[in-house]
Parts: sequence; C-alpha cells; structure tokens
Amino acid sequence: MAIHTYAGTIRKDDANYKQHFRMINEQQVEDITIEFFYRPHTITLLTLTIVCLMYFAFTRDNSSPEDNIWRGIIFVTVFFLIVSVMAFPNGPFTRPHPSIWRMVFGMSVLYFLFLIFLLFLNPEQVKAIMYWLDPALRHATREADIMEYAVNCHVITLERIASHFDVFAFGHFWGWAMKALVVRSYGLCWTISITWEMTELFFMHLLPNFAECWWDQVILDIILCNGGGIWLGMVVCYYLEMRTYRWESVKDIHSTTGKIKRVVMQFTPARWTYVRWFDPKSSFQRVAGIYLFMIIWQLTELNTFFLKHIFVFQAGHPISVGRIFLIGIITAPTVRQYYAYLTDTQCKRVGTQCWVYGAIAFLEAIVCIKFGKELFSKTQVMYVFLWLVCIAFITFACLYVMVAYADWAPTREKSLSECEDSVGYMDSSPENSIIELKDSRQDIQENPDPVALKKTL
Repeated sequence: MAIHTYAGTIRKDDANYKQHFRMINEQQVEDITIEFFYRPHTITLLTLTIVCLMYFAFTRDNSSPEDNIWRGIIFVTVFFLIVSVMAFPNGPFTRPHPSIWRMVFGMSVLYFLFLIFLLFLNPEQVKAIMYWLDPALRHATREADIMEYAVNCHVITLERIASHFDVFAFGHFWGWAMKALVVRSYGLCWTISITWEMTELFFMHLLPNFAECWWDQVILDIILCNGGGIWLGMVVCYYLEMRTYRWESVKDIHSTTGKIKRVVMQFTPARWTYVRWFDPKSSFQRVAGIYLFMIIWQLTELNTFFLKHIFVFQAGHPISVGRIFLIGIITAPTVRQYYAYLTDTQCKRVGTQCWVYGAIAFLEAIVCIKFGKELFSKTQVMYVFLWLVCIAFITFACLYVMVAYADWAPTREKSLSECEDSVGYMDSSPENSIIELKDSRQDIQENPDPVALKKTL
C-alpha cells in the first residue's frame, strides 16, 4: 500500500515543528569560544555534591531543631537548583550562560510547588510558618490600617508632591522600564499602564490603598512613573535593536581592556529580536491571546497587593521583595515564549517557563481566595464584570490603533542582526567596536545584489 505524505502539513513529530519549539524552549549556544564553560561536568559535580553532603552531615552540630530545619531547607533548595542546571531546558535565552536560566526555571518550579503546599494548610499553619520565618511578623500591621488614602485631594503643595517621591516611586519607575524592555511595544505598555489604573479603581472596595488622589494617579503614576519608565525602556530597546551584533572570542582579543569589555558584554543580549505583537493580517486567535496576556498580567499585579494584605506583611518586607524579584526574573523568558506562541504559526505549544508562570499566577489567586474568604466576601461582582469588560474594550481599542498605525507607518527595514546572512560574532576590542546600523544600510545600498550583499555582511 502506498503511503501518501502531504507537504506543508506540520505534525508534532515533524522536524520543523520541533525546531520552532526548541528555539523558544531549548535555545542552543552558537559559536562557543571557551568550551570549558559549556562542557558537561556531571561526574565532577556529582563528586562535589556527595563530598559536601557528607561533610555537612557529619561535622555540623545538630542539637538545634530550628537550625536543622533551616539548613535542610537551604540545602534542598541549593541541590534542587543543581539538578535544574543538569535537567531543565535553557529557555529562550543563553546570556550570560544557559545554566543561569535553568536555575531561574528551577526557582519558579520551587515556588510553584510551595504554592501547592500552601493550598493544603489552614490559616493557623500558614501563620505559624510565617512567624517561624520572621518572628517580627507577629506584630505586623496592614498599611491600610495605619494610613489614610485619597484624603484632602484639593490640597496640592510642593511639599506634599515631593513626599511621594520615595524609594517606592523609584521602584515604580524602574519596574516600568523593565516591563518595557520585556514587552517592547509602546502600545501594549501604555495599555497595561492604563488598564492597571482602571484595575485599582474597580478593586478599591477591597484594597483601600488603591484609593488615590486624581493628581497622584494621573500625573505621578501614569505620566511620570509609568510614562517615564516606558520611555526609558523603549529607548534602550531602540538602541539595542539598531545595533549590529558581531561577537568575537575573548581568546582572539589581545588587549586587556578589550578582554574586560568582552566579559562585561557577555551579560548583554546575544541578539535583539524586533517585536510586532499585532499587524493587520493577525487572526482572531492572536487578538484573544493578547487579551489573555493582559488579564494574566493584571492578575499577577493584583496578587502582589492581595498577598501582602491577606497575610499581613509590609511592601518592603523580604517576602514581598523576594516574590517581586522572582516574578520579574521569570517574566522575561515567559513573555518571549508567549510571543513566539502567538506570532509563529509553526509553534503549536507554549514553552515550559510560560506554562509554569501561568500556573503560578492562577495558584497565587487561588491561595488569596482560600485564605481571604472574609475579604472576598465583600466583593462586588458587578465591579469585577465591569473590570473584565473595561480591559477588553481598552485592549481592543489599543489593537485597533496599532493596526491603523501599521497601515499608516512605512515598512520597517530589517536590522542587520535580523538578516539571514548576518554574522554571528561581535568584535569587542577597542579598535573594532560595534558597527552602526546606518553603515550596514549604506553597504546594502552599494551592493544590492545578493552575492555582493553576502560578501559585505
């Protein structure tokens, strides 16, 4: 019997399909220059692990039960991250080293498992764990219980405005700069900014600290902190996008300054991908995907405030800061994998980091609902419904504007780093700095035929 194959059909066992998924879930390091750092050292690592465990198991004093538990938790975490380096995927990034992103994925899995563990505890047990971690939390109070919000809004003085510029305002500004670096779209960043302010209004009946004066919300939050952070992040994105990435081995650089510069630049992206979340030919699936992206983003932000309100700890507490730092780190590969899933028609599944991030967002919400029944009993269902409708309307309006702009704006030229024939090295020595994109465009104009273009690149 003849077996008929159909060209162009993408199946899960198709090599093309596997290649597209591997690019976002198991990105490979290209052009390895120092093989020692990328060669597997599994036997050496196993030997060191066993020696370290034997040393600490037989030499330390185990008379303190509390110290035993602390050391046990620390070592379980450390060795789980070691296993993560050997077993988990690289994700979409390889700089500064794939093992860093494997450990990031490992930390997200640990947090995911911890949230599952919390679901099977009662409030008293959760409080006991928190008080064991930090006894000072026994006397912690909610910010909403000791502070007043949105009072005397008609009184606007320089002293009052200056009092709002504290470390949290800087964190707000810097956080939006990082979000812009991850999302890489003015339209989506501003949509997230505006919808978050709307989210604060709709959930103000549950979280009193969401109440703000109009000038605080519009001028300080939206325009200065959000807008300034978005502008800074997008300027950095534009700078990174317009550069030509040509990497050179540190062994081929002879000057000390050049070697140091090359080592520092190992902590910068290997390449920069131009992002276009929406275009006129996008399907309804992409529109729905962007709407889901907005919902999960708002849910993650809401979880930050509900967690510290329900479990009673301050915004500057290490628990809060550590969670924000972890969520911020895992957001970068998550957004990259989700963007590839939405825009690449040959990518049929989300990456593992994206899957874990989505699970964490919903698990945090479930934890908040379980342990905050008294708080959520005051929920106005109409406000939640209007919130969903409002986010949908603003999202679709944003996408409509992005489509109109795409039709009106001239076609964007590819940067040299996006060309198929671009060189994958970067010469970091002082005498051979990064080539500007305008020089590359000039070479392309002077050599229009493909053969000459390839020689030029």
